[in-house]
Amino acid sequence: METAELKEQLKRQIVEFLNLLNVKPEDIKDDEPLFGEGLGLDSIDSIELIVLLGREYGIQIQDPKEGRKVLVNINTMAAYIMEHRSK
Repeated sequence: METAELKEQLKRQIVEFLNLLNVKPEDIKDDEPLFGEGLGLDSIDSIELIVLLGREYGIQIQDPKEGRKVLVNINTMAAYIMEHRSK
Protein backbone atom coordinates (compact mmCIF):
# COMPACT_ATOMS: atom_id res chain seq x y z
CA MET A 1 0.00 0.00 0.00
CA GLU A 2 1.32 3.43 -0.90
CA THR A 3 1.69 6.12 1.75
CA ALA A 4 -0.98 8.41 0.21
CA GLU A 5 -3.47 5.54 0.10
CA LEU A 6 -2.64 4.62 3.70
CA LYS A 7 -3.21 8.23 4.84
CA GLU A 8 -6.64 8.31 3.21
CA GLN A 9 -7.51 4.96 4.78
CA LEU A 10 -6.37 6.21 8.20
CA LYS A 11 -8.57 9.30 7.91
CA ARG A 12 -11.61 7.16 7.07
CA GLN A 13 -10.83 4.77 9.92
CA ILE A 14 -10.36 7.57 12.46
CA VAL A 15 -13.69 9.18 11.55
CA GLU A 16 -15.49 5.82 11.63
CA PHE A 17 -13.73 4.22 14.62
CA LEU A 18 -13.99 7.31 16.83
CA ASN A 19 -17.51 8.08 15.61
CA LEU A 20 -16.64 11.66 14.69
CA LEU A 21 -20.03 12.85 13.51
CA ASN A 22 -19.02 16.38 12.49
CA VAL A 23 -15.80 15.45 10.68
CA LYS A 24 -15.32 14.09 7.17
CA PRO A 25 -12.12 12.25 6.24
CA GLU A 26 -11.29 14.93 3.68
CA ASP A 27 -11.47 17.58 6.44
CA ILE A 28 -8.44 16.08 8.20
CA LYS A 29 -5.12 17.50 7.03
CA ASP A 30 -2.08 15.20 7.01
CA ASP A 31 -0.09 17.50 9.30
CA GLU A 32 -2.99 18.64 11.52
CA PRO A 33 -2.47 17.72 15.19
CA LEU A 34 -4.88 15.00 16.25
CA PHE A 35 -5.05 16.26 19.84
CA GLY A 36 -5.53 19.70 21.38
CA GLU A 37 -6.22 22.56 19.02
CA GLY A 38 -6.08 20.36 15.92
CA LEU A 39 -8.72 17.67 15.54
CA GLY A 40 -9.47 17.95 19.26
CA LEU A 41 -9.15 14.31 20.26
CA ASP A 42 -8.67 13.38 23.93
CA SER A 43 -6.95 10.66 25.97
CA ILE A 44 -9.83 8.21 25.50
CA ASP A 45 -9.50 8.69 21.74
CA SER A 46 -5.77 7.92 21.98
CA ILE A 47 -6.56 4.55 23.57
CA GLU A 48 -9.03 3.82 20.80
CA LEU A 49 -6.45 4.77 18.16
CA ILE A 50 -3.95 2.37 19.73
CA VAL A 51 -6.60 -0.37 19.57
CA LEU A 52 -7.22 0.57 15.91
CA LEU A 53 -3.50 0.24 15.11
CA GLY A 54 -3.41 -3.17 16.75
CA ARG A 55 -6.56 -4.49 15.13
CA GLU A 56 -6.06 -3.12 11.62
CA TYR A 57 -2.27 -3.12 11.25
CA GLY A 58 -0.93 -5.62 13.80
CA ILE A 59 0.94 -2.86 15.65
CA GLN A 60 1.18 -3.06 19.43
CA ILE A 61 2.10 0.12 21.29
CA GLN A 62 2.81 -0.58 24.95
CA ASP A 63 4.80 2.51 25.95
CA PRO A 64 2.75 5.73 26.39
CA LYS A 65 5.78 7.80 25.32
CA GLU A 66 5.92 5.90 22.05
CA GLY A 67 2.18 6.40 21.59
CA ARG A 68 2.59 10.17 22.00
CA LYS A 69 5.23 10.17 19.23
CA VAL A 70 3.11 8.07 16.89
CA LEU A 71 -0.29 9.73 17.38
CA VAL A 72 0.79 13.27 16.52
CA ASN A 73 -0.89 13.52 13.11
CA ILE A 74 -1.75 11.47 10.02
CA ASN A 75 1.82 11.78 8.70
CA THR A 76 3.39 10.32 11.86
CA MET A 77 0.83 7.53 12.08
CA ALA A 78 1.32 6.54 8.42
CA ALA A 79 5.12 6.60 8.72
CA TYR A 80 5.00 4.42 11.84
CA ILE A 81 2.62 1.95 10.20
CA MET A 82 4.77 1.71 7.07
CA GLU A 83 7.82 0.97 9.21
CA HIS A 84 6.30 -1.38 11.81
CA ARG A 85 3.23 -3.19 10.53
CA SER A 86 3.24 -6.95 10.56
CA LYS A 87 3.58 -8.41 7.12
